[in-house]
Amino acid sequence: MKYYVIVNPTSGRGLGEKSIPHIESYLKENGFDYTLVNTNGVWHAAELAENAVRDGYDVIVCASGDGTVNEAINGIMRAKKAGHNGAAFTVLGIGTGNDFAGGTGIPTNLNEGLSALKQNKRKRIDLGLVKGGDYPDGRYFGNGIGVGFDAAVGNEAIKVRWTRGLLAYLIGVIKTVFLYYNPAQVEIILDDNEIIKQTSLMISVMNGRRMGGGFQMAPESQADDGLFDLCIAETASKGRILQMIPHFIKGTQATLPEIQMKRAKKVSIKSLDMAFPAHADGEFICLDGKHLTLELLPQELEIVYA
Repeated sequence: MKYYVIVNPTSGRGLGEKSIPHIESYLKENGFDYTLVNTNGVWHAAELAENAVRDGYDVIVCASGDGTVNEAINGIMRAKKAGHNGAAFTVLGIGTGNDFAGGTGIPTNLNEGLSALKQNKRKRIDLGLVKGGDYPDGRYFGNGIGVGFDAAVGNEAIKVRWTRGLLAYLIGVIKTVFLYYNPAQVEIILDDNEIIKQTSLMISVMNGRRMGGGFQMAPESQADDGLFDLCIAETASKGRILQMIPHFIKGTQATLPEIQMKRAKKVSIKSLDMAFPAHADGEFICLDGKHLTLELLPQELEIVYA
């Protein structure tokens, strides 16, 4: 088998670049037939992954954070939709959140990820396709979509340079609560039949389980069950938002009166007043969105997991 390893050298506050010698040493010692390439900018991982599938590589490996993982998934899917056989995919977790890996059974630790690569255990998972915002023709995602508060939090967490993971996102939460957030009134339609209208603090549409390196947005989600898991939060006061945060870390937010947990295959989110920010797997798809549609694609991607 041929392996194509995409490394984002800036992932994990530079951990990507520091990890390259270790990755290459392991692959050589264990007899992998591989090519290793660094990304050099936005959307480069998508181009690399698409070309690798077209060139016949069997497994695409992303040594990166969730943003680069999302790009690689989009590259694989573009090649697949063009008629090329889809390669398997896996992640070597060196990013800030590693949420895609954490929700699909892929190790979030670099050494364990390398070991899983050698063991070559496979399964198929669902993907999502979102249309709207800056991507009217669609962008694929593996972990989840965040609309509203958590998108704004992600924007603040990126600015925290001295730490990564859950702590960076907690700092982002505090900054967002006290410096900015004005939620939109939205109409949410699930599977063309259930309609929810409310001023929503946050809407998370999950294929995986967590966001922000440890917020359990959908603790019961299964990435291969053919359904999105939604966590929909009504607006709340600043103090109440801070009270809710521990529940999201523990995954017990379903017990809160402001929270609705839903499942669906198709989702429409439309603003009834002001625009909203939104992200896909941590990558912004809009800062001033008005309407997003989401569709679940069952069993679309084969992954190597532990």
